[in-house]
Amino acid sequence: MARIQVRDIWLHYEEAGAGEPLLLIHGLGSSSRDWEMQVPFFAGEYRVVVFDLRGHGESDKPRGPYTMRQFAQDTAGLIEALGIAPAHVVGISLGGMIALQLAVDRPDLVKSLVIVNSGPEFVARTFKERLAVLQRFLVVRLVGMRKMGEILAARLFPKPEQESLRAMLVERWAANDPRAYRDAMRAIVGWSVADRLGDIHIPTLVVAADEDYTPVSAKEAYVAKMPRAELAVIRDARHAVPVERPDEFNAVVAAFLARQRG
Repeated sequence: MARIQVRDIWLHYEEAGAGEPLLLIHGLGSSSRDWEMQVPFFAGEYRVVVFDLRGHGESDKPRGPYTMRQFAQDTAGLIEALGIAPAHVVGISLGGMIALQLAVDRPDLVKSLVIVNSGPEFVARTFKERLAVLQRFLVVRLVGMRKMGEILAARLFPKPEQESLRAMLVERWAANDPRAYRDAMRAIVGWSVADRLGDIHIPTLVVAADEDYTPVSAKEAYVAKMPRAELAVIRDARHAVPVERPDEFNAVVAAFLARQRG
């Protein structure tokens, strides 16, 4: 286990392999452990770095409020402290949002982007969308993180043969600090860099699972606004596609990164 001071906190991070740097950013309520099927695969050709976001895993969990720009500043600080700029940056869900914020704020630190089941904003515009956000806050506050994990596990890994993945997610979700989770969730709500997509000239791959929370068409729409972006769709997959379909995911990302190397 390694820890490094970045700005006002200590972040837990791990690295493996050698070569061009590849930074992996996990999602909300998760940790660097979610990349365990990617680290050994990519470490053969890259210096792979994973870390726990502020409020997550083994990193510090200071009291909020947290902001998306703050998450991106933490990430920038880590890249600079480790001397890995410019890095290939892969982010899923919240991690993808942070990667986009980083690309807007500090494009000098990013060589390429891979955005996984994520997008450039989290703005609840309809009653249904606002209700979904409220429900997540209420579930966590009233019945706890384990119950939230059980609900998510059933959605993310619905197949009978995925029982071990469901059990893993529940246990990992239950380990979250509820207050830090809520602080991180609040950082997402209302965030947007949608009006800056045209400014991102970094080569970008958007990976979409066909059964993600948001439809493939939503990813197609924002990819069209980015000068150097492309879309890859993984079929019969859901939000946690790097865990659910690691072989297909790794192959898609590896092919993209190979084109950006050198």
